[in-house]
Amino acid sequence: MKNSATGISQRLADNAESVCRRYLSKGHREGRYWLVGDARNTPGRSLYVRLVASPDGGAAGKWTDAATGDHGDLLDIITIAGGHARLRDTLEEARRFLSLPQPSPRQEGAGSRRERKTPSGTPEAAQRLAAASQPVGGTLVTDYLAGRSIGPLQAGDPLRFHPRCYYRPSRKDPPGTRRAWPAMIALVTNLAGAITGVHRTWLDPTTIEKAPVAYPRRAMGHLLGHGVRFGRAGAVMAAGEGIETMLSLRTIMPALPAIAGLSGAHLAAIRFPPDLRRLYIARDADSTGAAAETLLTRRAAEVGIEAIPLAPMLDDFNSDLHGLGADRLRAHLAPQLRDEDAERHLLLSG
Repeated sequence: MKNSATGISQRLADNAESVCRRYLSKGHREGRYWLVGDARNTPGRSLYVRLVASPDGGAAGKWTDAATGDHGDLLDIITIAGGHARLRDTLEEARRFLSLPQPSPRQEGAGSRRERKTPSGTPEAAQRLAAASQPVGGTLVTDYLAGRSIGPLQAGDPLRFHPRCYYRPSRKDPPGTRRAWPAMIALVTNLAGAITGVHRTWLDPTTIEKAPVAYPRRAMGHLLGHGVRFGRAGAVMAAGEGIETMLSLRTIMPALPAIAGLSGAHLAAIRFPPDLRRLYIARDADSTGAAAETLLTRRAAEVGIEAIPLAPMLDDFNSDLHGLGADRLRAHLAPQLRDEDAERHLLLSG
């Protein structure tokens, strides 16, 4: 296993920063990510490589290019850097980098055929899961959100409920971890409204909290540029990382359209609706949130969209709403909004 394509990919992920310093040397580290222009090592900040696993289940070594929509793992980076036409050449280079022994040609060929499998987590799989889910009314989802102080959902909100959603245990889960839990299913859509992916939050029906698993949140499908959209896109919108973050803002600003990008990297890469003129960036209070805000602000400025950051009092806006209350959150947000937006969206919703 350790010398197979899968094993080598995992070893590269375990040494993600060293791989980036070697093959993406014109980039630099910011928080959990390595930023560079593209997979060909052009200077810039469009491509993000995850250096460490994230709490939402994002794996180390995975990358996305916000400018092109390309994505992959560190074997792909080595392929592009070396201009390789064959997997064999990429694996040979990766083994040299990792100081692993080279297999015989016979072993190489057999291993390569086994490891090149069809990608999982396709939009089609996400659409099937969405179709198998049900409306959230009267389910564990509404109880879970109410426990986070999130107000009533609106008609058309992109949330569903699955009573027994499959969970694939990770290496961090103990033996015997349940493989099916109730789950909140959030629909990821493109600008045209087509489902490109889903985000799953597994829930514990006993505690009405997230399920006691290593990664209670995971996404699948095509995410880059897309997001979980609340309300119809307009000239003024809000964007942030988490679903609960954006639902917290909508609890006190129910008429403001919003989109959850699901991670800092994906937030920075969201595609702008054609009518958008002002975007409020609801950043989390960490280095990833700061990097996402910087990159999204730069992208917005390039196409004439005004970007305005919204900073929470605690680590994110759900912590603000749940821990400090709606009135304090309104008072905190009011001076951060344009006057006309505060009057239209914030003050009238209190």
